[in-house]
Amino acid sequence: MTSNMYGLEQSLGFNMGITYRKLTTLLQNRLKAFDITPEQWAVLFQVDKTDGLIQKEIAERVGKDKPTTTRILDHLEGKGLIRKQTGESDRRSFVVHITDKGRVLIEQTTPIEQGVIDVIKQCVTDEEYKRFLEILLRINHQVDSLTALE
Repeated sequence: MTSNMYGLEQSLGFNMGITYRKLTTLLQNRLKAFDITPEQWAVLFQVDKTDGLIQKEIAERVGKDKPTTTRILDHLEGKGLIRKQTGESDRRSFVVHITDKGRVLIEQTTPIEQGVIDVIKQCVTDEEYKRFLEILLRINHQVDSLTALE
């Protein structure tokens, strides 16, 4: 990186974006044999963690908008990893359940995701990693509060 990058090397968003893309590519390569993308995996993980969520809750937990979440859920349903059931209180929404096939996939792939975390932890101490996550979550909440006002 040159020192004349118009200050981008000092930009948190720019550096987070680059790091995010690199981490996503690393996880994607490791998940490839299981025919699931990192985005699909994150949604499936949330459904496994709390079976019976509605689409809106899933979208909030994975930080995706509703249309993107719907598309991901459709892919997961097509692969037989989840099943959707019409909501009882709101016929327009649906409740999402993980299938046995989806549960097995999560059991097989969670160590892969943990392996990516372990790779990151090779270059930082446990305390630095913990502190970085705390700061990242604080920034996330700050941005949420600002965008809620717009």
